[in-house]
Amino acid sequence: MTFWRRWTQYRRAQRERIAQLRTQPHGAEPDAALERPERAAAGDPPREDVFDTLPLGGDPGPDAGTGGRARPGRDYGSAGTPFNRQSPFYVGFVGAIGVLTAYAVVQAVGRLDTTITLLVVSLFLTLALNPLVEGLTRQNMRRGLAVTIVFLGLLGVFTLLGMVVVPPVASEGTDLADNAPRMLDDLLRQPWVQDVDHRYQVVQRIQEEINHRIADGNLWAGIFGGVLGAGRIIAAGVFSILTVLVLTLYFLASLPSVKQAGYALVPASRRPRFISLAEEIMRRVGSYAIGQVAVAATNAFFAWIMMSLLDLPFAAVLAVAVGLLGLIPMIGATLGASVVALVAFFDEPKKALVVIIYFVIYQQLENYAVMPRIMQRTVAVPGALTVVAALAGGTLLGILGALLAIPFAAGAMLIYEEVLVPRQLRH
Repeated sequence: MTFWRRWTQYRRAQRERIAQLRTQPHGAEPDAALERPERAAAGDPPREDVFDTLPLGGDPGPDAGTGGRARPGRDYGSAGTPFNRQSPFYVGFVGAIGVLTAYAVVQAVGRLDTTITLLVVSLFLTLALNPLVEGLTRQNMRRGLAVTIVFLGLLGVFTLLGMVVVPPVASEGTDLADNAPRMLDDLLRQPWVQDVDHRYQVVQRIQEEINHRIADGNLWAGIFGGVLGAGRIIAAGVFSILTVLVLTLYFLASLPSVKQAGYALVPASRRPRFISLAEEIMRRVGSYAIGQVAVAATNAFFAWIMMSLLDLPFAAVLAVAVGLLGLIPMIGATLGASVVALVAFFDEPKKALVVIIYFVIYQQLENYAVMPRIMQRTVAVPGALTVVAALAGGTLLGILGALLAIPFAAGAMLIYEEVLVPRQLRH
C-alpha cells in the first residue's frame, strides 16, 4: 500500500503541475511560487517542466527537457542493493546458463569434427614442412619462393605415389573383371568343390538365392545406393585432400604473421618465455614428422628391395603401402609386414616365411638402432611415455590421434620440464 499511495500522490501532483503550466502564456517563465521552497531558498533557477513531481523527489538528468543545455544535477533516488551472489536463485541461474553454454559448445564441436580434423591435419603438415621452408629462407631466399618450392615438391611426391600405385591397381582390376568368369568355372571344376556341392547342393542354393535377389527390386536399389555411397565417399575424400593441401599452403605462407598475432595476445611480461617455449614445441612437432617420414621411407625402400628379390607381385604398390602404414606409431610397421606376408603367402608359402623373417629382423634393427637415434634428436620423449601417448591417442581419435599423440606428448614434456618443475622448486 505504501508504493500505491506514493504513486497516487505522484500522479495527482503531476496533473496539478501540468494544469498550472498550461495556464501560463507560451514562453513565459514559470512562477517562482510553483518552485519548491528549498529550491527557491537556495537560489536555483526556476523549473519549467514537471520533473519536480517525481515520486522520489529528485531531479532528472542534466540535459533532460533543456534541448541540450546543461542543467543542474537531478536525483533519481539512491541505487538499490546489488544482487546477492550467494542467493540460490542467482547461483542456479548462472549455473544453468553455464551448463547450456557448455552443451552448445560441445554440440558445435561435434558438428564441426570434420572441419577441425582437416585444420589439425593441415597444421601438422605445416609444422612438418616449415623446417624445410626455413632452411631455404636461411639461404637468402624469399619465403614466398621457398613455400612454392616446398609445396611443389610435396605435390610431386603425391603425384609420384599416384603413378606408382594407380596404374598397377587399375590394370589388375581390369584383368580380374575379365577373368572372373573363367576363374569361377575353374573353381567349380575342382574335385573338392564338386564333392561339397554333391553333398549339400551348394551351387544350386546359391543360384536360387541369386535368382531370388534379382527378382526382388530391393537388390538393384541396394546396388545403386552402394554405388552412390562409394562415389560420395570418393568425392568427400578428394575434397578433403584438396582442402588440406590448400590450407597447408595458406598456413605455410602466413605462418610468421599467424604466430606474431598469437604472440601478441600474451602479456608482454611473459611474452619472451612463451615465444621460446612455443617455438621449441613447434620445432619438436616438425622434427618428429620429418623423422617419422624418414623412418617410414627407409622401411619402404628396403621392403621394396626385398620384394623385388623375391619376385613378389605388386612390389612397388606394397612398398608404398608399407611406407604409409609405417607412419602410424607402434603398430604401423607390423601392419605393413602383415599385408606383405599375406600377399606372399598366396603367391607362395615359402616366400611368406622369408618375408616374416625379414620383417622381424628389420624391425629389431629399426626399434633399437634407427628409431631411437632419430627420435632422440627430434622429440626426446621417453619410450614408456611414447607408448602410453600412442595408445591413448589411438583410442581417442584413431589413426589421427596416434599420429598426433607423440608430438603432443613432446610439447607436454617440455612444459613439464620448463614450467611445472621450476615452479615447484621455487616453493
